This record gives sequence, C-alpha cells and structure tokens, in this order.
Amino acid sequence: MEWAQGMSTGHDSNHTLANLFLSMADLLKKHGENPYRIRAYQRAADTIANLESPVAELVQAGDLRTLPGIGKDLAAKIQEYVETGAVQAYEELKTPLPPAIQRWSALPGLSDPIVHDLYYRLGIRTLDDLETLARSHMLRTRPGVGVTADELLAAIQRLRDEPLRSD
Repeated sequence: MEWAQGMSTGHDSNHTLANLFLSMADLLKKHGENPYRIRAYQRAADTIANLESPVAELVQAGDLRTLPGIGKDLAAKIQEYVETGAVQAYEELKTPLPPAIQRWSALPGLSDPIVHDLYYRLGIRTLDDLETLARSHMLRTRPGVGVTADELLAAIQRLRDEPLRSD
C-alpha cells in the first residue's frame, strides 16, 4: 500500500487525526446528531491520541479494528485520512449548506441533520429532487423522518411559492 506523498504518518499525524475526530464530534453536536455517534468520535479521538505507534502502521497492518471503539465506519475514515490526508465526511460537516438548501430544515419532518444527510450523502440538490424522493416514499425510510409524503409535498409547494431572501 502506498501512502500519500508528504503525508505525515508519525505521532503528529495521530494527534492531527484525533483533533479532526474531536472537531467532527463538535460539528455533529451542533447539527443535533445522535449522542452515541458523537461519543464514538470522542472515544476514537482519545484512542488515537494515546496510541504508542503511528496510526499509519496499524492501517498498513490491517489492525485498526483491534483498537477499542474503532468499528468499520471509523476504521474506513482513519484509512482515508492516512491515505489522503483528509476525511471527506469532515469536509462535508464543516461546509455550510447553500441558503436555498438550509431552508429545507423548516419543512415538516426535516431537521438540520436530515437535510445535511440528504444533500451530502444522497445528493439531493433541488426541490425537484426532494419532491421525487418524497413521492417515492423512500424518504420515510431515512432515520428521524416522521412526516407523510403528502404533508411534505404540500410544504415543498409552499416553499416554492416563497421568494428566497438574501439577508
């Protein structure tokens, strides 16, 4: 396995990754995410910060999952960080949503974390996309969405009728 050129793979990298996970936990908290998920990032940060060896060595040896509190999802993020020097999920969390998309949080059944998930994970970029998702009844399968398709479709129509203000 080749490491990204210029990527620090020593203890400094462990502390950088631990701080990145702490930042992710803080951002998840601001987005109102699941407290268990937030604690998972905090525990992972603590584990990584206290490692005896560089995390890159554990990635190379395939031993990440032996660390306490490191499951499949976090192991993948650690590997992504070691290989690229970044974690895409962190970049998405710290990037604010476009104003037109932020307005979706006012729709019934859609909180900030759900809208963030729809935009970044599912690639829902327009009200037409959101309407198509609502009509497919797939939106109800997303965790935390507790609204009927008809209620959401009516709210989408009301949102279309409102002018977008630039404050």
